[in-house]
Amino acid sequence: MTPPLATRLSDTTALRLDSALQLLQQSGHAALPGAPGSVAWLQGVIDALCDLSSRDALTGLANRRAFEAALGREIDRVARSGEPALLLLLDIDHFKRVNDTYGHQAGDVVIQAVADILRDCVRPMDLPARIGGEEFAIVLPNCPPAFGQTVAERLRARLESQTIALGPQQHLGVTVSVGGAYAPQWVRSSSTLWIERADLQLYRAKAEGRNRTCLEPTPVSLVSAEEKGMLFGGPSWDQS
Repeated sequence: MTPPLATRLSDTTALRLDSALQLLQQSGHAALPGAPGSVAWLQGVIDALCDLSSRDALTGLANRRAFEAALGREIDRVARSGEPALLLLLDIDHFKRVNDTYGHQAGDVVIQAVADILRDCVRPMDLPARIGGEEFAIVLPNCPPAFGQTVAERLRARLESQTIALGPQQHLGVTVSVGGAYAPQWVRSSSTLWIERADLQLYRAKAEGRNRTCLEPTPVSLVSAEEKGMLFGGPSWDQS
């Protein structure tokens, strides 16, 4: 005999909650607020899962989904307020060589170490993220153009100065290439165009020898045709 619908729904809910709690436990999440089953407890489960879904599993940094959402919000804020915002893209130099020489487990240790250093170097308002294998990004709101190169170079130098322990008797130094671009102020742009500008500078840093920082020469780039369309391409009005 098939159980009543309410019983089946209750069993399904319990199963999903068990899976959710197991996932949170495996991720090392802190204890949930309130008594199990209470409104506060259930809200805590939801909030914890939302937070978990926005984090990179290996490093704990924001993942690409969270990064892209933050980037969209920031570029809208810059268009409205005109406050400067810097996007930095970082790539671990010769990372394939690390994997080939020491193994993928050592590669994971290197990625985690780089993430920890980035986390320690940024302000509370900044968002460091892992956006690919050995690729990282940092969104820096309200970062004046006069400070951009200094900030990027400080990050690069800090990473270069660190040694990463791969084992009791094995240490490794790594370097990063850094590219950066400012969101156009007072201009309706897009996340894609902002990333492309920063990526162009990252490519330049690699082409010039790696282990260096390259930022756009000016904080406000020439407005592209696509951005002009976004700025002036409002609804067409019937003049007849």
